[in-house]
Amino acid sequence: MTLPTPTLHTARLRLRPFHDADTGALFALHSNAHVLRYWDAPAWTDRTRADRFLAACHRMAEDGTGARLAVDRLSDGAFLGWCSLTRWNPDHRSAALGYCFDDAAWGHGYATETARAVLHWAFATLNLNRVQAETDTRNLASARVLEKLGFVREGTLREDCIVNGEVSNSWVYGLLQRDWHPPAEQAR
Repeated sequence: MTLPTPTLHTARLRLRPFHDADTGALFALHSNAHVLRYWDAPAWTDRTRADRFLAACHRMAEDGTGARLAVDRLSDGAFLGWCSLTRWNPDHRSAALGYCFDDAAWGHGYATETARAVLHWAFATLNLNRVQAETDTRNLASARVLEKLGFVREGTLREDCIVNGEVSNSWVYGLLQRDWHPPAEQAR
């Protein structure tokens, strides 16, 4: 079963399937050590990583395990980052949410706006019952995004990642369909 990657729109953003032309922007995003300081993998140093990332996006959609969407700002078409719904399990009606944004996009509400659109798709179209997310316990901005969206912190994964020799913990968050409150403009 395939999971078609949708194109979604918000007031300020367009979420779309990745294209081969996105490799440069992807490499710029994932080679930024500041952006990835709380990530579970080091910053990219090899440009072919962007090609492998895109191939993984296509495989994920074909395998029916998830969808990863590029996020562009409508006003100027600038690539801001991406958001994903992975580990999609139609039998359990569950998936995992993830996102990564360029540091120039931080603090403008783009992550919340993007994730809200993906969650609306997940609950309204895919009829998911549960979406899970994880964030490094030091990444308070990401934790705030999840909490604004209605996610509940359910636990801590102790020392679950070691990146660049540094051990870190992660918080696990969950959002159930019955607790999801879509914004009025998306509820139509």
